Amino acid sequence: MERRRFLAASLAASAAVATRNAEAQTPALRAREHYQIRRYALATGPQQKQLESFLADALIPAVSRMGCGPVGAFNLSIGPETPAVYVLIPGKDAAALAAIDLSLANDDEFLKAADPVWSAPATSPAFQRVEYSLLAAFEGWPSLTPPAAAASKGKRIFQLRTYESPSYKDHVVKVKMFHSGEFDIFLKSGFHPVFFGDTLIGSRMPNLTYMLSFTDMNELDAQWNVFRDNPDWKKLSADARFAFEAIVSNITNLVLSPLACSQI
Repeated sequence: MERRRFLAASLAASAAVATRNAEAQTPALRAREHYQIRRYALATGPQQKQLESFLADALIPAVSRMGCGPVGAFNLSIGPETPAVYVLIPGKDAAALAAIDLSLANDDEFLKAADPVWSAPATSPAFQRVEYSLLAAFEGWPSLTPPAAAASKGKRIFQLRTYESPSYKDHVVKVKMFHSGEFDIFLKSGFHPVFFGDTLIGSRMPNLTYMLSFTDMNELDAQWNVFRDNPDWKKLSADARFAFEAIVSNITNLVLSPLACSQI
């Protein structure tokens, strides 16, 4: 009980800061959807099955009761430091997303279902570490759009791409580039974008992250070839507004496979 009270108090302090920051947002930012992205680093062995049960039986139902969703849960198929599981939680309110763990610490239904992971002993942890980031949807793509295959649990994979910029100015310019025609080029090239987000809190900032959906790797490769050959892309990427220097200094490119419990 003392451990639970201590956790709730610690989370409350963090949530208070997030709430003040959220209240200071401009009306345009408050109108956009926000995203919490979690990365659970796992050890090879039973941790993955245990975490999947936690997501399916405890976390996703609990955050859905809070009004968040649809929630994505994905296994890292291609990328560094596997095994790992990614969770994408959309919500309307940044402060509520930042305070999810505070709310969970006071949710008895969640705590009962989550106990094997929530209270895992140090001798047998349920995961190695978990990292969170908080994003605001782009103004030009203000809400998440799941692929049609998500409703029927059809075949699909996801690409999660993060663009780091060498300066704050370059980051703002890259975001502007998306709003100056890059969205349309994605759509004309046959992509299904899921979300575009500007990182508010996270590592390796300034950066942005977006997600695309495909049927399989063959479609992923084919659509990127179409994108690269698109004359509109060649024109946009050569535009002096965006080509004055390397406005993206590093790209992280992950391929994710949805877990059975994923709503995306």
